[in-house]
Amino acid sequence: MVSHHGPTLIRGSQAIPQAGIEQYWTASKCRLDRWGRALRQLAVESSEPGLSARRREPSHVWGLMEEILTGEVLTRVWTAALCACDRWRGADLAGPPARSVLIGHLDMRHRVLTLLVRGRTIDAELAVKLNCLRRRSERWTDVLVGRLAGLYDIAEFAFDPERARDFGEELQSQRGQEGGRHAWPLLLGSLRAAFRRGLCPISPNADLNAGIAAGVIGCFPPEVFDSAGVFRSFWLERLATITNDAQGMIEDLLA
Repeated sequence: MVSHHGPTLIRGSQAIPQAGIEQYWTASKCRLDRWGRALRQLAVESSEPGLSARRREPSHVWGLMEEILTGEVLTRVWTAALCACDRWRGADLAGPPARSVLIGHLDMRHRVLTLLVRGRTIDAELAVKLNCLRRRSERWTDVLVGRLAGLYDIAEFAFDPERARDFGEELQSQRGQEGGRHAWPLLLGSLRAAFRRGLCPISPNADLNAGIAAGVIGCFPPEVFDSAGVFRSFWLERLATITNDAQGMIEDLLA
């Protein structure tokens, strides 16, 4: 959603609601605090002998690390979008809080990878699954950042900036081709399919994840929603933009 409607948010004439930014920052910081305490406990457990019983029940480890690795997708894409907003407006308001959250998330990621390599609470099979999830999340992050990087210089927030730029250029070129407008919906369908299975049914911090999502949605202008509160399709958004531009031209001519 952020990657799809990001250009509308970035180029919007209205200021980004401060309440949405604050909610995102507060919920994210609370989640980082919970992650930090949980990872410290895992680090202590990994240094203690006699943990074979807990290693046979890895769900408590999987849910936490899965949340950190997959959650980084939104953290990076949202930070990229807010920093692009600041650059477009020549301001420095939305980007710093988002960067602060990203720095904390990177620290959590580093701790997870350290436990995967050195920790004794994680068996080899679980480590392999988490590593596959990490690589999948990284690639899709570059795809989503790449769509915005094709419009703004924000490839720095991708895992592989060059790969993100390549994705962005490919998506840009597809728009001018026959049937190119179907490329992005197909890509989003592939994204959902990639994460539809194999994830824990219950998130360790579902309440804070919901708060983070609410903060992100609260930053978008009303025009990206339809009358039912659902995000409009890109095609409808484009039609509305063309209509508004045409109406403005007519008003200028009449004036």
